[in-house]
Amino acid sequence: MPYLPLLQSMSRRNNFRDCFIPSVLLCPLLLVQAGSAAAQFKPVTPSTTPPSGNQTRNPPPPIASGQPPTTFSVGVNLVHILATVRNQDGAVITNLNRADFQLTDDGVTQNIAVFERNTSLPLSVAVLIDTSASTRVDIHYEEESVLKFIPALLNAGNSSDAFALYSFNWRTNLEADFSRSQRRAEHALRSLKGEGGTSLYDAIYLASDNLAGREGRHVIVVVTDGNDTTSYKRFGDALKAAQRAEIVLYPIVAVPIENDAGREVGGEHALAALAAATGGRIFYPAGFAQLNEAFIDIIKELRTQYLLGFYPTGVTQTPGAFHPVTVTVKKQDLKVMSRSGYYEP
Repeated sequence: MPYLPLLQSMSRRNNFRDCFIPSVLLCPLLLVQAGSAAAQFKPVTPSTTPPSGNQTRNPPPPIASGQPPTTFSVGVNLVHILATVRNQDGAVITNLNRADFQLTDDGVTQNIAVFERNTSLPLSVAVLIDTSASTRVDIHYEEESVLKFIPALLNAGNSSDAFALYSFNWRTNLEADFSRSQRRAEHALRSLKGEGGTSLYDAIYLASDNLAGREGRHVIVVVTDGNDTTSYKRFGDALKAAQRAEIVLYPIVAVPIENDAGREVGGEHALAALAAATGGRIFYPAGFAQLNEAFIDIIKELRTQYLLGFYPTGVTQTPGAFHPVTVTVKKQDLKVMSRSGYYEP
C-alpha cells in the first residue's frame, strides 16, 4: 500500500499541495484499512464524476453556440427531496398528503411524481466525532452517546441501514467504514483521545465524498464544540460537497461555556447554515452530558421524513449548475425543512 505512509504524514499545511491524493486512489485504500486500523487522511478532492450508484439524471446534451439554452423535457430522471414538517410548537407532523405540498425548481412549480410518508429508504449515517484538544475532558460523553445511538438507529429501521464512524482533529480518521457492527463501533470509540486542532470542514467534505455513492438516504451527524481551526477546506467547499452528495446534516454543538463572549459563535453559525441548506437541524445540548437527547431527536426525525420526487420541467439545463428548490405546505402554521437545491451533473 504505497500511499498509506504518505497519507499519514500530512501533518503540515505546506504538505498539502505536494501530497495531493485524488479520491479515486483513496477509496480502495479506505476499504482495505477499515477492517484493521483507522484510515488517516488530510483533505482530498472528490471525483468530479458522479458515482455510478447515485446517478439519477442523464448528462445533458451540449448547447450549440448561438442557440438558446435547452430545457428539461422527456427523458429527464427523478430528483429526490427529503422533507421534515413541524408545527409551531416543534412537533413533527406525519399525516400530510401529496396534495398538501408545493414544490418549485428555480421558481418553476413542479409536479410531485413520487410521495412517501415516513420513508423507509435505507439510511447511511456517518457519525463525525470531534477529538480535538478542546474535547479532551468530555470525550467520554461523546463515546457513550454514540454507543447508545447506534443500536437505536439499527434496531428500528430498514435492515440495510448502516453507519460509519469518523474522528477528526487536525486530520480526519475513518475509524469504522459502513457496516452494522456494533462491536466494531465500540472498539473504535474506546480508543479515541482528544488532541490537536479541529478540521471540521475537512471532515464534512471527506465524509460527504464517501457517502455519495451509497444507496438511499445520506446523513451526517457531527458532534463538536463548533470551532474550526485547521481545515484546508472552507465553508463553501463543505456545503457544496454535502449538497452534491445529497446529505442531510445534523450538527450537535456541545460547549461548556454558555456565555457568547467566551465561545466561538462564528463556527456555530456556520454549522447552523450547513444544517439549514441540507434539510437538517442543529442541536445545542446544555453540555456533553446531555448529548443523548439530541441523538434521540435525530432518530425520531429520520423515521418521520417525507420523500418527494419530481421530474424537472420548464427549467434551464446547464451542466454543473445549482438548482434552488423550495418545498412548502399549504397550511401556513407548518414549517418544512428540506435541502435548498441540487446540482446538475
